[in-house]
Amino acid sequence: MTDGFRSPLDADANHGAVAIVTGGGTGIGRAVARELSRTGASVAICGRRPEPLEAVRAELESAGRAILARRCDIREPDQVDGFLDAVEERFGAVDVLVNNAGGQFAAPAEDIALKGFRAVHRLNVDATWDVTQKVATRWMIPGRRGVVLFVGFSPRRGIPTMVHSSTARAALENLASSLSNEWSKYGIRAICVACGLIRTEGVMQYGGEEAVASFEAMVPARRAGTAEEVAAMIAFLTSSGAAYVTGTTVVVDGGADAWGIGAEPPALEP
Repeated sequence: MTDGFRSPLDADANHGAVAIVTGGGTGIGRAVARELSRTGASVAICGRRPEPLEAVRAELESAGRAILARRCDIREPDQVDGFLDAVEERFGAVDVLVNNAGGQFAAPAEDIALKGFRAVHRLNVDATWDVTQKVATRWMIPGRRGVVLFVGFSPRRGIPTMVHSSTARAALENLASSLSNEWSKYGIRAICVACGLIRTEGVMQYGGEEAVASFEAMVPARRAGTAEEVAAMIAFLTSSGAAYVTGTTVVVDGGADAWGIGAEPPALEP
């Protein structure tokens, strides 16, 4: 059960770190921003909609936390550059990057046009790479330290109606391991966190409580996870307690990846 969930991390687990969280205004990104801030990090968040960003900024500032919030569509390189300039002006060098921004739409594979496939990959892979490379070359490689996190999907075998996004998130797993191989010499760790069914605003748009309940029946833990549980894992991975963890994918999904899709296959079409 997650009622009254309380993070096990000490309040200084990420003390002194400067962290960027893309897509930090809602869902998992918002929870990660809160947890990194609670554990001592200075946090910069960005996203496409200013209203949720402002709400997170006001919440964390009222708690006395160091927070920067700025509208930024990571698909637009000029906006990314402006955001990173603002981060440097406010906080200096960045130690942690959480690549949480992403998006997709549900559709049968045969209905996903090339344009739609490319649009999902542009956001989830291309834009994520642009942010990652810029943060690494600007701060992490020169500073010989850093942690880069990517948010992936579980089940990792693929998800019906999510062919485009499952493919993109699988690329992030390989990106994490590849960067670990190349950038460990600079003291940089790279990890993917593959999330299963997590109760967020984004998940609820795919059918509400009824759909979530049907998805929960396919999870061995028999419930959806919470954004706070994912955030606690990410905050641990960015801390010194996880200093020997890199180049891998950490799965947070209630056992769904181990179980598989867990549902009866669709009937054959006549």
